[in-house]
Amino acid sequence: MFPAADQYDIDISIDEQARQRLLAVRPVDVNPAAELTFSRNVFVPLTTACRYTCSYCTYYDVPGEATLMSPDEIRSILQTGADAGCTEALFTFGDKPDERYTAIHNQLEEWGYDSITEYLYAACEMALEEGLLAHSNPGDLTQAEFRRLREVNCSMGVMLETTADVAAHAGSRRKTPGQRLNTIRAAGREGVAFTTGLLVGIGETWHDRAESLLAIAELHARYDHIQEVIIQNVVPNDRSSFETPPVETMRRIVAMARFALPESVSVQVPPNLSPTRALLECGIDDLGGVSPITDDYINPEYAWPALEELQSIAEDAGVPLFERLPVYGRYLPESLRRERLEAARQPPKAAAGEGWLSKRIRSALFERSAAGQRYRAVATRERPAATQ
Repeated sequence: MFPAADQYDIDISIDEQARQRLLAVRPVDVNPAAELTFSRNVFVPLTTACRYTCSYCTYYDVPGEATLMSPDEIRSILQTGADAGCTEALFTFGDKPDERYTAIHNQLEEWGYDSITEYLYAACEMALEEGLLAHSNPGDLTQAEFRRLREVNCSMGVMLETTADVAAHAGSRRKTPGQRLNTIRAAGREGVAFTTGLLVGIGETWHDRAESLLAIAELHARYDHIQEVIIQNVVPNDRSSFETPPVETMRRIVAMARFALPESVSVQVPPNLSPTRALLECGIDDLGGVSPITDDYINPEYAWPALEELQSIAEDAGVPLFERLPVYGRYLPESLRRERLEAARQPPKAAAGEGWLSKRIRSALFERSAAGQRYRAVATRERPAATQ
């Protein structure tokens, strides 16, 4: 069914009746959320190198121009984020950049790291030391890499984008749906609370959109690990001729996501890219990570909204706005789960071994430091969303 699925033994089957039901969904078929949430983060673009060359992406730089943040640079931005009251360190970079970029590989080797994954591990340790919880988006990973990185990450993510074989991913270096689905499955097998999503407007059809949502829903049904699904529209940039999808397209796909996914899985739109106010009634309940101090380095021409604007969005919808941690409440230790979630949503299936969070992450949540107090205040909603 999916390109490259055989290579990864992806055994996802999409029921045609379920697809047709989903294609018939419209905003009127879903309920608006009772609240909105967001995460206060600091954006850490570890490197601008990527092994892929997606035609809509302005994030990666070509070999010879790509940068790699030094340990001192990482430490500095993390300290700034902690001082600004952030709880999340969002680490992002291209897929396996050290496989394509000799200079990146050599620099990592000079600093004593075998791979970008090991460097990311060290960066996440720095985040914990500075009082931030790491949420990493490092692209496609193996199950062994998830097993290693979950020790220092409270959650992770990768965008599925689409199950379709679109021209936007064409070229000698390309991501495939099989790779992406394998990554999402590997995260589930290792008990990693996970974020994924769709990129709307890169050549996929409505049939593809429904299939993508059903594939995510099926993987979540197996592993219970999807904490949120992002519905992100493509935006024009210097490398892309794709046009921003119409508002009605976004309203319909957001409603489809809300219909396809369990209530426990949040549906998110990025407020710096999407017509958020027009989507409020379509089932979104999260506004993603918003940084008070750093740019959206993946979409640098689209500034994050100020926290006051998020508050205004929530007020327009007539719902409260709450700050959350980068790992959602239902994946937290029982003593930190929010009362509303305990009452309204069943906790997720227990992950193998230590549970959903590693010993190091659990220790950070309960330590007596200022950071630990900040985490617990957000987790138990003792800190107002408007706190600067």
